[in-house]
Amino acid sequence: MRIAQTSDLWWKNAVIYCLDPETFYDDAGNGTGDFSGLIQRVDYLSALGVNCIWLMPFYPSPERDDGYDVTDFFNVDPRLGTLGDVVEFIRTAKDRGMRVIADFVINHTSDKHPWFVQARKSVDNPYRHYYVWRSDPPPDTSKDVVFPGEQDSIWTKDAATGEWYLHRFMVHQPDLNISHPQVRDEIAKAMGFWLQLGLDGFRLDAVPFFLETIGEPPQDIPHDPHEYLRALRRFVNRRSGEAIFLGEVNLPYKDQLRYFGDEGDELTMMFDFMAMQNLYVSLAKNDARPLARTLSKRPPIPGDCQWAMFVRNHDELTLDKLSEADRQAVFEAFGPEEDMQLYGRGLRRRLPTMLDGDQDRIRMVYSLLFTLPGTPTLFYGEEIGMGENLDVPDRGAVRTPMQWTDGKNAGFSDAPASKLVAPMPEGRFGPEKINAANQMRDPDSLWHFVARLIQRYRDCPELGWGTFEVLKQPAKAVLLHASVWQDSLMLLAHNFGPDAVTVRAALPDAGRQDLESGAFLLDLLGDNHIGLEDDGGFTMEMKPYGYRWFRLQRSGANRLP
Repeated sequence: MRIAQTSDLWWKNAVIYCLDPETFYDDAGNGTGDFSGLIQRVDYLSALGVNCIWLMPFYPSPERDDGYDVTDFFNVDPRLGTLGDVVEFIRTAKDRGMRVIADFVINHTSDKHPWFVQARKSVDNPYRHYYVWRSDPPPDTSKDVVFPGEQDSIWTKDAATGEWYLHRFMVHQPDLNISHPQVRDEIAKAMGFWLQLGLDGFRLDAVPFFLETIGEPPQDIPHDPHEYLRALRRFVNRRSGEAIFLGEVNLPYKDQLRYFGDEGDELTMMFDFMAMQNLYVSLAKNDARPLARTLSKRPPIPGDCQWAMFVRNHDELTLDKLSEADRQAVFEAFGPEEDMQLYGRGLRRRLPTMLDGDQDRIRMVYSLLFTLPGTPTLFYGEEIGMGENLDVPDRGAVRTPMQWTDGKNAGFSDAPASKLVAPMPEGRFGPEKINAANQMRDPDSLWHFVARLIQRYRDCPELGWGTFEVLKQPAKAVLLHASVWQDSLMLLAHNFGPDAVTVRAALPDAGRQDLESGAFLLDLLGDNHIGLEDDGGFTMEMKPYGYRWFRLQRSGANRLP
């Protein structure tokens, strides 16, 4: 018997959709997307089936780092709208059954933030301790920089006071001193403010960096920096019991575990960077084993926590945790030109262009995304197969405006093309070929395929709540795995290779118990059901780059979820 899912663990079977208000839809007609335009596109997201919208930074900013250089944690960039517009957007989304989370840049501010403007006035200014300073010349920290080639040190001398300030990211993004009680209070107040306006949680940027205590006075460093994260989580959940922290923690599994907390009392969710990076190794080699080995090594996590799975995000597609050989294999397959690579460790391309528009491979990857153990996260435009624009510098290549139609400016804005927040891609992946309007009219389009995957995923609680297990079978190109939840078992198969293959395997132990005569595997994406042998064995045919979803039917009754 299935137990009803509780709403306070809504993230267990959510589908998250990441977007940037400034690149989604421009209602004002000035070339920049805004909240008024976003409100008009909520029904589009509802039709797609997503139930959680993740907003990239929308706070006031000089825009030197696409909004991640914040000057006010309590307001909205006037280019994007007003606080009233944000509240109206949140209300509209919730009216359609969608939750809303937002980026919170907790590690640093812009150097134009009033706190830093005050801090650099004198060494005894009250805001001085909001940031991390040193009076002696720093050692060589070129190996510690986050963006090689764009910075050569994590310390910069401030001409006004003659001291150096810490910036793990760009020189114009000074690090906050998280150890300082007033800074902690400001962060809590800002989070409480946005929760009061209706947000359901926060995606926390660069979590390991903001918990670092490098350069901070020894007397200010708490016994355990993670206690601050726990305290912040407690505060947020006192304000809203269903609010989440979705953390960016690009570390090996053994190091990531600490950020969930022993009791699941730190981050609610974390992105699985290890699985993402090895997914691309498997794609490059037409070999499922790198991904299978990675997932098999994933450690258990607290029961209320969850991994967030993704194919592409808004940053570089980082490959930094791979061996040099594997990283080069991915570069050669998907980014052979230097301009396609970034910082020597990642790619600045979207999946459809990396796979040369091959619909079979693209659809296999998105089918895989929705079956991997964790909460699927989409980056805007993935549902229609948008490509990047390599003419846009750095990470901005994948942050071009949403392609709504094949008309002027892809239906994004009525402004002159020269006024757009970023130029559109051209050619095969430009809006004339790839746009939402055409795909929504075409039942065979990628949009409809992704919408179907979302619906099927939401019909299958085993995928969000179940226990994951890679199953042994001889085909190296195939990832075969099971997800077991209560009395239900799902079997998922994905072929990373260009050749058809026959897979011979057996159900996991949980599936072989209490099998009845006539039990079979119900095909959830078609009608090609598979019979089972008495011992739980089965034979499955896989097309080139094929994907199959099954649910075990123990009694022989043909039922849908």
